[in-house]
Amino acid sequence: MPASQITRLAGKVAIVTGAAQGIGRAIASRLAAEGAAVAIADINAAAAESTAAELRSAGAKALAVKLDVTNLGDAEAAAAVTERELGAIDILVNNAGWDKLEPFIESAPETWDKIIAINYRGVLNCCRAIAPRMKARGAGKIVSIASDAGRVGSTGEAVYAGCKAAIIGFSKTLARELARYNVNVNVVCPGPTETALLRDAMAGREGVLESMARGIPFRRLGKPEDLAGAVAFFASSDSDYATGQVISISGGLTMAG
Repeated sequence: MPASQITRLAGKVAIVTGAAQGIGRAIASRLAAEGAAVAIADINAAAAESTAAELRSAGAKALAVKLDVTNLGDAEAAAAVTERELGAIDILVNNAGWDKLEPFIESAPETWDKIIAINYRGVLNCCRAIAPRMKARGAGKIVSIASDAGRVGSTGEAVYAGCKAAIIGFSKTLARELARYNVNVNVVCPGPTETALLRDAMAGREGVLESMARGIPFRRLGKPEDLAGAVAFFASSDSDYATGQVISISGGLTMAG
């Protein structure tokens, strides 16, 4: 059944971080298509409003929320605005991320700090702001976007891979802590995906992208929409008995057990 005909998220409220573009935008669009009201939470307020307006024009209920995930106060404020405007948050998707490709021994501590702040502490902040609300209501779905880099490593992404591995370990532990409150916590790991972030990171190294695509069994890089279905599954009642799980959406690039 086409996503546009599925309404398994009708009546639900979702907040998606980094949702103004790329993977986050595709996720927000999929959740909205399945009936959820969606908060487009992004540090780029103008881009967030553009995405929210597009979803509203398609008949969805959507709200733009300015959010710097590196700031816990921002995360708490974004949660409060979302609940005031859309209702209690049922779904949190931690998607916001950033990376800079370079060998670790050539990288600077300032770069490490930025990568850690956005990719790992951002997840901690949003979970700390929203998980207590879910616990109090006795229901919720948390889905974090990690990366196959965090499962198998990735040349030029040492700190990023470390953050994504940390998200996996954190999510498994949070899943254990929140299961008694009927809150599910799961992880989706993309492989190389066609986004503006990847294109910027690989500028001048297009040959590397072609080589990466050849190494994928499906012979292509992922598209943001390829990730959205897995997130929608974890956000829906179809995954009610799944928690602490990690799924790779990588075209078969990694097949670790």
